[in-house]
Amino acid sequence: MYSVWVRGSALGPGLQIPLSAPLVSLARSVSGSLLADRERKPKMCENGTAPRILTADTMNPSIRRVEYAVRGPIVTRAVELEKELQQGVKKPFTEVIKANIGDAHAMGQKPITFLRQVTAVCLYPELLNDNKIPEDVKRKAARILQACGGHSIGSYSASQGVEVVRQDVAKYIERRDGGIPSDPENIYLSTGASDSIVTMLKLLVSGNGATRTGVLIPIPQYPLYSAAIAELDAVQVNYYLDEENCWALDIKELRRALEEARKHCDPKVLCIINPGNPTGQVQSRKCIEDVIRFAAEENLFLMADEVYQDNVYAKGCAFHSFKKVLFEMGPKYSDVVELASFHSTSKGFMGECGFRGGYMEVINMDPAVKNQLTKLVSVRLCPPVPGQAVLDVVVSPPQPGDPSYKQFAAEKQAVLGNLAEKARLTEEILNRAPGIRCNPVQGAMYSFPRIEIPDKAIKLAEAEGQAPDMFFCMKLLEETGICVVPGSGFGQREGTHHFRMTILPPADKLKALLERLKDFHQKFTREYS
Repeated sequence: MYSVWVRGSALGPGLQIPLSAPLVSLARSVSGSLLADRERKPKMCENGTAPRILTADTMNPSIRRVEYAVRGPIVTRAVELEKELQQGVKKPFTEVIKANIGDAHAMGQKPITFLRQVTAVCLYPELLNDNKIPEDVKRKAARILQACGGHSIGSYSASQGVEVVRQDVAKYIERRDGGIPSDPENIYLSTGASDSIVTMLKLLVSGNGATRTGVLIPIPQYPLYSAAIAELDAVQVNYYLDEENCWALDIKELRRALEEARKHCDPKVLCIINPGNPTGQVQSRKCIEDVIRFAAEENLFLMADEVYQDNVYAKGCAFHSFKKVLFEMGPKYSDVVELASFHSTSKGFMGECGFRGGYMEVINMDPAVKNQLTKLVSVRLCPPVPGQAVLDVVVSPPQPGDPSYKQFAAEKQAVLGNLAEKARLTEEILNRAPGIRCNPVQGAMYSFPRIEIPDKAIKLAEAEGQAPDMFFCMKLLEETGICVVPGSGFGQREGTHHFRMTILPPADKLKALLERLKDFHQKFTREYS
């Protein structure tokens, strides 16, 4: 039998191959791969191009499951309508009113002067020499700049955040909670609250199949939670708020959800939003105590979303932080319950959404896990340093006697007073409309009214593959220019229909919006009855 000798190299010996072997075997690279295979061209598409590597079929399937109603299809259509109006296309309205998202400044709220002055000086330190800038503004900005690399907020910070800002956050928490200690080493600054919420969920999610982490979230919920759970391929566990009792949290419902979930996953996280988004309820101290006891009994990690803590309007309601209540319940709970709480510069009286400032405080976290958390946040280098500067002003505002105090206090009170009045106005006007029922807006920035939708409209929506409240909201947008978010994007009990709208527009515009919305619902009901 004839054979051929393939010469070896420094990387390997030669090889004698029988000629009867496939000819292609004679051509191998040093690595051992077939040269013919290497030269094999990818399968071409009909138009002569190579097929895409990343397609809807090959992409991460968890991302396909992510939905975020607040910026979903209805908002996309609202942007298209704005462009059509700019192009002169005739519509039955003259402007699109985006009442879909809690963006205070976009709705016309004026920035807080002291906050913007400090930020301006941090961005342009030459203003430290400007006699028009108040001295307390200069002191605050100089302290922040001194703590930044190169004395510039254009530099990176430590991954956990600028140290003096974390110190000021800890002092703020201590003042808020009546002197209960807060350790700056337990503070993690973040890109808004959303980033730290997702980071914490990343730490908590593990397991497969029946051991996969379950995350209890309120329904209705803020879609960040369902989106993050889908992206992380965790298990969403719904517990329903009591609409008939002003969206109160019921421990019996929590227990039902937990026991049901334990049949198919490992529930170990309980998420609370207080004050509520989208529902606007403010939890009582007793409710918070009950939740903490429940978490302790069932060995659940608590995540307390408290970004609306400054937004409480209803008489008899007050904000109670989970940390404060936890520690006041004594060592039986404060030494055991694991808690992460979150706050943001985007809400409250500030409304500084675009700066993306926020923080997370962790309590009773395992030191080894805390090291992993610090490693995880370091992957993103650091939160935006201008956002950290804004946060510092929020948690360490002017005090009585400071040059800027009177103006700061007046502006803060004006914002919160206007929001309280608009919360009252929203409830009053919507409840005058047949077929609409709106619970009191006790806090936060939204109302979540329940609407009646005729059977004919429900069937038409289903035929178009839409949720009935999406059908309603899209019709509302096309005929009035009012953009609100369907309740189905937040979750709701089967057979009920809602929408979420912000109370942020100026009072005169809000009143006109509410009247138009009320009139549209009556027209919609007649048309589809």
